[in-house]
Amino acid sequence: MTPLLALYQKLTRYPLGHWLFTRAVCFKAPYFGSIGPRFTLLENGRCEATIKDRRRVHNHIGTVHAIALCNLAELTAGVMTDASLPKGMRWIPKGMTVSYLKKASGTLRGVATPAIPLVISESGYDLPVNVDVFDPAGERVFNAEIRMWLSPVPAR
Repeated sequence: MTPLLALYQKLTRYPLGHWLFTRAVCFKAPYFGSIGPRFTLLENGRCEATIKDRRRVHNHIGTVHAIALCNLAELTAGVMTDASLPKGMRWIPKGMTVSYLKKASGTLRGVATPAIPLVISESGYDLPVNVDVFDPAGERVFNAEIRMWLSPVPAR
């Protein structure tokens, strides 16, 4: 079990655990705090988080801004990757392809899953991570494929 997944499992046993875990992640990567995320599920191969529809994430037409959706996608993909990473491997985002499927409003839920299994490798490889974002009615409003680069941790 990765340290991040162990922290999630430890903290979420308590009433404010999801909030505490989210704060810890946003402390480590402060920019993501700008969208006000809340992690709701984390397990090997899956991460879910929500963002509330509030003014600070709006665009000029009053819906959730495209970049807020991209931030939610990158956040859930990164946390899922970190929580699922085989021992001795590391990761970094390499690229993102997105599709805006309809106007996004209401509390949105991002779901990140890997397209292929995460494995130990002696050389680096691309890991495509799929992220779907759903509105309160369960309709998909956004999709991203985030390409993570996984590589072995160098020997010291």
